[in-house]
Amino acid sequence: MRVLSGIQPTGRFHWGNYFGAIRQYIDLQHGNEAYYFIANLHALTTVREPALLRQYTHEAAIDLLALGLDPTKATLYVQSDVPEVSELCWLLMTVTPMGLLERCVAYKDKKAKGLAADAGLFAYPVLMAADILGYDSDVVPVGADQVQHIEVCRDLAGSFNHLFGETFVLPKAKVLDDSAKVPGTDGEKMSKSYNNTIELFEPAKAMRKKIMSIKTDSRPMEQPKDPAGDHLFDLYSLFATPQQRDEMAALYRRGGFGYGEVKKALADLADAFLAEPRSRREHWASHPDEVRAILADGASRARKKAGEVLRRAQKNAGVR
Repeated sequence: MRVLSGIQPTGRFHWGNYFGAIRQYIDLQHGNEAYYFIANLHALTTVREPALLRQYTHEAAIDLLALGLDPTKATLYVQSDVPEVSELCWLLMTVTPMGLLERCVAYKDKKAKGLAADAGLFAYPVLMAADILGYDSDVVPVGADQVQHIEVCRDLAGSFNHLFGETFVLPKAKVLDDSAKVPGTDGEKMSKSYNNTIELFEPAKAMRKKIMSIKTDSRPMEQPKDPAGDHLFDLYSLFATPQQRDEMAALYRRGGFGYGEVKKALADLADAFLAEPRSRREHWASHPDEVRAILADGASRARKKAGEVLRRAQKNAGVR
C-alpha cells in the first residue's frame, strides 16, 4: 500500500503536530511504501519571508528525522524539489470547477472572516490533489478537517479519468484518531494560530515553564474531580502508560491534590519521552549535509514516480 502525506513548515513542530499526525506517519512507514513531504509551496500562503521559510523547511526535516522518520523506509522530500507536481497541478486546474473550490472550507472560512484570500489559498486543494495523485497514492492519512480535500482530490481524479481515460488512482483518506486531538496551554486545540503550543524541541526548562503555566480551574484541592474532559489530564495521558493514566485518574476522583502536582508529573513524563528524540536531533542538527543528502535522495525518488504519473497524464490529455 502506498501512503502519502505532507506537513507544512510554518513554524517549529509542537505536541499537537506529533500526536495528531507525525506519530501516525512514523507508524505507517513500516510495511508500506511511504512518501512524506515538507509542504513548502503550501506554506507560501502564510510564510512570506524567504529566509524564514528556508529555515523552517530545514528544521522540519531535522525534526522529522529526530522523531523517528527513517529515510531507508520512507521517502522524505521537500515539495518544491519535485516540479512535476506543479506541472500536474495545471493539468488538474483545467478540469476543476470554480464552484468546487468556492465550497472548500479553508477558503470559505477566511472569506467569511473578511480576511484577504489570495488565489494560492483558493487553488490550494488542487495543488494538494496533485501532491497525492502524482504518486498513485492509495491512502492519505489526514485529520478530520482535511477529509474534504481528499474528496476534492477524488472528484478531480474522477473528472480527469472520465475525460481522458484511466489516468489516476483514486486515493482513500485514513482519518487520524480523534483521540489524538491535543489541547493547548489554554485548553483550546493546540495551534500556532492560538499561541498556545508547547514545542517538541524547545529547551527542557522552557518547556517545563510552559507546562507549569497551563490554565486550570479554581476548584479546591480536596474536591474530587472528573478526569474526563480535563485538558491537563488529557495532556498527561499522551505520555503516560495505561497504568500511570489509571493511577492519575484515580487521584482525580479521590481528590486531595493540587494541579501543580499533575503538571510536575506531566513535565517529568514529557522530558523522559523526548530524551531520545532530543539526542537524535542534536546529531542531525550538527550534520546538515547529511540532512540535505537525505532530502536530495528523497526528491530523486519522488521525481521518478511523479514523472511517470505526469507523463501518463500528459499523454492522455494530448499535450505529449
